[in-house]
Amino acid sequence: MRLNYLSLTNFRNYTRLELRLPGRLTLVRGANAQGKTNLLEAIHLLATGRSPRALAERELINWLALESPLPYARLAGEIGEGAEAEKLELVLESVASPVAGNGPIVRKQVRVNGAPKRALDLVGRLRVVLFLPEDISLVAGVPAQRRRYLDIALCQISPAYCRALSEYNRVISQRNALLKRLREHGGDARQLAFWNARAAEQGGQIIYKRVQAIAMLHDIAARRHLDLTRGEQLRLAYLPGASLEPEGTLRNGLADASQAANRVLAGGPRLRDRLSSYLAMTPEVVADRFLAALQAAQEREIAAGTSLLGPHRDDMSFAVDGQDLRTFGSRGQQRTAALALKLAEMEMMQKETGSSPLLLLDDVMSELDEQRRETVLAALDTVAQAVVTTTDLSDFGPALLRETCNLQLTAGVLAPMLVE
Repeated sequence: MRLNYLSLTNFRNYTRLELRLPGRLTLVRGANAQGKTNLLEAIHLLATGRSPRALAERELINWLALESPLPYARLAGEIGEGAEAEKLELVLESVASPVAGNGPIVRKQVRVNGAPKRALDLVGRLRVVLFLPEDISLVAGVPAQRRRYLDIALCQISPAYCRALSEYNRVISQRNALLKRLREHGGDARQLAFWNARAAEQGGQIIYKRVQAIAMLHDIAARRHLDLTRGEQLRLAYLPGASLEPEGTLRNGLADASQAANRVLAGGPRLRDRLSSYLAMTPEVVADRFLAALQAAQEREIAAGTSLLGPHRDDMSFAVDGQDLRTFGSRGQQRTAALALKLAEMEMMQKETGSSPLLLLDDVMSELDEQRRETVLAALDTVAQAVVTTTDLSDFGPALLRETCNLQLTAGVLAPMLVE
């Protein structure tokens, strides 16, 4: 699916934007703080229902619009062609909280072809891969960032994964409420049996899909990383938030992935063998082992008043030549690993869906040396559509500039740009 048209109203620094994307490549040049990243964020939000940057959705509404009687932001786009064409719309409204004393909240409304839908229904209609300079945090940041990254990528590929993730989050919320009551007020712990079974059923599907994805990302990213570095071996490892070993082999059923990572690092043979053993499991086996881990850890979870095990505690690690990049990698190594991962995500999405995603590049060329820059430019040749932002046209060759639709961005206003 191509993005043919984008409309923004009161989004970030855009009071009004109407943008047609007629060509395969669109290049947006602008100085810093003019709205380049905001533009790509809007496309990502319309495609996935989630912002890659905002901590709170109220931040997405233009600050001048927040002073109006009906503060809102609207994003709309047209994707596809002919009978497959669809109109997507997402509206964010800042409204008073129903709870007295609380600040305003944001209400999200989604429409597809004018019909009201859930935000979940946006995902996968327009698939995107976004490169940001701060993607180094995928390697060096906290586990929640890596889980979020996997979830967004997999939800775009698999609606079943998205449904399982949504249901799992609901189950864990209910289970946590019960664990808290049992800790504070006591009661019959057998009440957990229902929620354990539901968590294992949905969590098993999530774990299974993540294992498959990380294995594919590992194979592609390792190859890409070799090309980028001329010889350095990148390895990805899955660190599960619950033991997937046979029942009884680990004390209390708790995952020891973090300890294993400390002992042998992400590239060590033990974790590689583990990933292979995980790949051999069916979703039903994964669910059974997750359930056994929950049952073995029940007393500990009641004492903690929260769910200690499960895919909401998963992580993924990166190593180069046996060295854990999060602990021992330089910023340059971490950036290169993140770039290899994003290139792998593009290829995985193309293999799994049969179509290339919309590639969004946010001023990443300035962060890369010539060799890595050439690799990114080569990636542009493999996608059906890309939107690229930059501060400096010299990062791109004359041949590419003649092929692109070139735009100049100044304070949230786009205008055609002539390139000699």
